[in-house]
Amino acid sequence: MSTDTVAAPPARFNFARHLLSANAARAAKTALIDDRGTLSYGQLDEAVRRCAGALQALGLRREERVLLLAHDSSDWVVAFLGALYAGVVPVAVNTLLPAKDIAYMLGDSRAQAAIVSGALVPVIEEALALRTHDVKHLIVSRADKLPAGAHDFADLLARARPADPCDTHAEEPAFWLYSSGSTGAPKGTVHTQGNLYWTAELYGKGVLKMREDDVVFSAAKLFFAYGLGNALSFPLSVGASVVLMAERPTPQACFKRMTEHKPTIFCGAPTGYGGMLASPDLPAKGAVALRLCSSAGEALPQDIGERWTRHFGVEIIDGIGSTEMLHIFLSNVPGDVHYGSTGRPVPGYEVELRGEDGRPVAENADGSSDIGDLYIKGPSAALMYWNNRTKSRDTFQGSWTKSGDKYLRNANGTYTYAGRNDDMLKVSGIYVSPFEVEATLVQHPAVLEAAVIGKEDSDGLTKTKAYVVLKPGQQASAADLQGFVKERLAPYKYPRFIEFLDELPKTATGKIQRFRLREREKAAG
Repeated sequence: MSTDTVAAPPARFNFARHLLSANAARAAKTALIDDRGTLSYGQLDEAVRRCAGALQALGLRREERVLLLAHDSSDWVVAFLGALYAGVVPVAVNTLLPAKDIAYMLGDSRAQAAIVSGALVPVIEEALALRTHDVKHLIVSRADKLPAGAHDFADLLARARPADPCDTHAEEPAFWLYSSGSTGAPKGTVHTQGNLYWTAELYGKGVLKMREDDVVFSAAKLFFAYGLGNALSFPLSVGASVVLMAERPTPQACFKRMTEHKPTIFCGAPTGYGGMLASPDLPAKGAVALRLCSSAGEALPQDIGERWTRHFGVEIIDGIGSTEMLHIFLSNVPGDVHYGSTGRPVPGYEVELRGEDGRPVAENADGSSDIGDLYIKGPSAALMYWNNRTKSRDTFQGSWTKSGDKYLRNANGTYTYAGRNDDMLKVSGIYVSPFEVEATLVQHPAVLEAAVIGKEDSDGLTKTKAYVVLKPGQQASAADLQGFVKERLAPYKYPRFIEFLDELPKTATGKIQRFRLREREKAAG
């Protein structure tokens, strides 16, 4: 499947209208299952059109922004699609952010309204009090008590007249996602109506082969680009049913949905898979109905993939995507999984590895290549970073998008992750991939997680340092782990320093924040 074989959306295109039209014949079928009940496709259609009417009645105009700070639920989906339907731009943000970060996003986006879960009212009120903003309406979903002057989301929809869809353009700004901040300050990434269509066609249908009879559950939240595809645009594009979970994706919370709702497709991140495999509550294969699993966020260690498949008898389709490209562009595929690699380019996307001179890295005689910077060309690239021309020009280079990741190509055409550009280490004059060392450490039976950064030794030379989290009840010394790595990797790659932690710093989407570890190291002197 490629952009040559998938029909492009028409020039005048509204993604929410597209979804509702595609499911018009499924009115009675369950679309969404959340912590409070279900919503059929017919009810979803009505709610989306009423939400669009409500936003317009409040005075929100085409291309004005509305902040969406809500836990995963049917209300989140209705709010997001209702805004798209009205031509209003939803700005989906991380529910775990502190008030100061929410305040920054309110000011940066100039949001005219905010749609917020009842449980998050305290943080939005604190954010609104921190700085000048343009918010005129606070809309609260599922609150026990409304703040003064706020609108109740359900009441607002009940009183609204269903709207007609806004006649948007496929290339029109449709929604924003803020980058997760794994490498510093978040950036408002502006996506189009058509981008949702392309990722659903090329990855949801093309790679995952998602079907109408699937039940899909994503541990990755809707505010995350990966979760937005998994739990909204992909399943709703094929008429599948979606399980939504408001709480954090602990192993126990995920097991509860897997055994009660019997999803056929589960989408998670490597950290989550590792935590579930280490849990004593891991359900038996016969207690679930999985046919396929997906992983992204960071590279999936080979050991985790192989152990998951041995236990459940299903593959984890590991891939890499980004906020900038909206979803996955390099991936393994069902029936052709190479654990330890990120697979091959998703049909419809091109990738290129470039050296420090900006030119493609040399290809070896066997078709493999050295490590290079990963660039992507594909139809789902964002338009820009809002109010950040310098970063936009650095990332969006003509038809190519700079990923910030380093990869190498294997002889069989698959690609293997070699770390972030700012994570790569040069030890004894040779590049060392932190991920390679981490992937080796987690093969040790006592290790749950590991993160590797560079640390200067007494001579001012860079050496590898590993931060390690052990499994509950397990023990291992630094010498044990160093010996374990030496037996499996080139000698210069083993971690000269090891520090044990109770947990690693992560984003809400499960990415390890190595820059936090670098800050910790710097502060320690």
